[in-house]
Amino acid sequence: MKFWSQYFIPTLKESPADAEIASHKLLVRAGLVRKLGGGLYTYMPLGLRVMQKITQICREEIERGGGIELEMPHVHPVENWQNGPRWAAAREIMFRADSAGDGKRPPREPEFVLGPTHEEVITPLVKTEITSYRDLPKNFFQIATKFRNEIRPRYGLMRAREFVMMDAYSFDVDDERAIKSYLAMKAAYEAFFRRIGVQSIAVEADTGVMGGSFSHEFMVPAEVGDDDVIYCEESGYAANREKATSALVPPDLADAAPAGAVEEFATPGVVTIAALEAAPYGVAADKQFKTLVYIGDGKPFLVVLRGCDELEEAKLGALGFGLFRPATPEEIEPVMGAKPGSLGVVKGTIKNQSALAGIFADHAIRLVGNGTTGANKDGFHLRNVNVARDLAVAKFGDFRRVRAGEPDVKSGRPLQVRRGIEVGHIFKLGTKYSEKYGAVFTDDQKQSHLMVMGCYGIGISRTMQAVIEQSHDNDGIVWPWPVAPFQVLVCVLDPQLPEAMDLAKKLAAAAERAGADVLVDDRVERPGVKFKDADLIGLPLRLTIGGKGLKEGIVELKWRKQKDVAKVPLAEAEARVAAAVAEARASAGV
Repeated sequence: MKFWSQYFIPTLKESPADAEIASHKLLVRAGLVRKLGGGLYTYMPLGLRVMQKITQICREEIERGGGIELEMPHVHPVENWQNGPRWAAAREIMFRADSAGDGKRPPREPEFVLGPTHEEVITPLVKTEITSYRDLPKNFFQIATKFRNEIRPRYGLMRAREFVMMDAYSFDVDDERAIKSYLAMKAAYEAFFRRIGVQSIAVEADTGVMGGSFSHEFMVPAEVGDDDVIYCEESGYAANREKATSALVPPDLADAAPAGAVEEFATPGVVTIAALEAAPYGVAADKQFKTLVYIGDGKPFLVVLRGCDELEEAKLGALGFGLFRPATPEEIEPVMGAKPGSLGVVKGTIKNQSALAGIFADHAIRLVGNGTTGANKDGFHLRNVNVARDLAVAKFGDFRRVRAGEPDVKSGRPLQVRRGIEVGHIFKLGTKYSEKYGAVFTDDQKQSHLMVMGCYGIGISRTMQAVIEQSHDNDGIVWPWPVAPFQVLVCVLDPQLPEAMDLAKKLAAAAERAGADVLVDDRVERPGVKFKDADLIGLPLRLTIGGKGLKEGIVELKWRKQKDVAKVPLAEAEARVAAAVAEARASAGV
């Protein structure tokens, strides 16, 4: 047991000015963390206890899923990354780790970088240590500090520059066994989130810069989540915003017949979808074709959407470009022949079509059939544009952002959208990294093969804040039993009374014997202050001992989640406390 007067729990009455969301406010007010700088936090004693509990539960479940723990350096030679498949894409979010020196300008290229993740370290390591199929499969993991050069750190630990993460890496002999390792880790994640007491949803996710063939994110539903979960309860479908698809376009949709000859008309000053919707033109957004220009690996390419749709930029990753970005107006006009706002992909209207790396269109433009688009002449548009007849589309794909209410691909029922906090991500990487680093093994016929990899991450520090975001009320945090910094708070209202402190120690000892971590509030403070602090730090079970209660022969027992207070006779107090702890542990699966 710990005594509050001898411990360190610096609670605050007011929230910090830079805290925008409830969990960030409560992290600071409850004395869990303190800010050093943008995206940099010290874990105070209570916060560290929560982190240690989350870490241990994570460790147990990953080991149960086949993981073997090790620890790798935080500082990486830059060559490891330059030799890998994602240096160009990843370097913008990485910190360099060169010598501070004497203040002179550092070299243009870094010698060392701080690791945001460790594929570039573990793969060369395994290459040198494992050469035979007999030593596979293997799954190595660590729980360590990571670094990300977050341009705009915010929301406390949600978007930090330094964070704690579990990262694991599996190595298998073939794709079938790699999927088995992937599913074992997915099950380990589900068990981990279940044990720490939060609701999580495994959603299909984009592989992004990590690459690989498929992935899942684990999302904790929360109103202030950093991503949208698109889901259907009836079918069980769930995907994040970047990956979500719908059945908006029927698979048997026939191409519309032309409605007439293409006709050019003047649209002076009209450079937006909304302006073309307005009088005197009156062209509805879902009858317009929107043309976007991007630069992929140095070459421009075009993406065509309905005017009413938004591009989901992450879906452009399916086109195979290593790096892509929106083109600037200065890059657009020499290729298209017009400024943004008058662009289109009607055959024969693009000034320099040979300069393009491709013209791609979202499937949903086929719902338009015949519509209106830019003429590639400033101040002019074209009407009666038929998708099949007139557009110079090389390839159709899924590039649009799915909206709530669209039909689910599995059941046809309307899709729903809710916000969520990403706390875990798993990837089936395939051979992307093993090929780059030459991580091969020999089979029983002495033939060499590339190892098939998977990688897996859980944001430990992010998870701590996600728990708070999902489990709090107007008074403070409501900790789930397994990760609470202490599970039982013995609140002594009159610590100057020896009989009150003696009883507090007896009840604390009874709770400890039953398996709880106990904090005794022995401060000389007003009852109101103690009760407010108790609700703020959110320990699951509170026992209150006061001089008045002792005269009446009772102690009070209150669960943080409940309003009711039970008055327990002193003679029954130790047994009732032990029973309450046992019940809570059983309910939490401890």
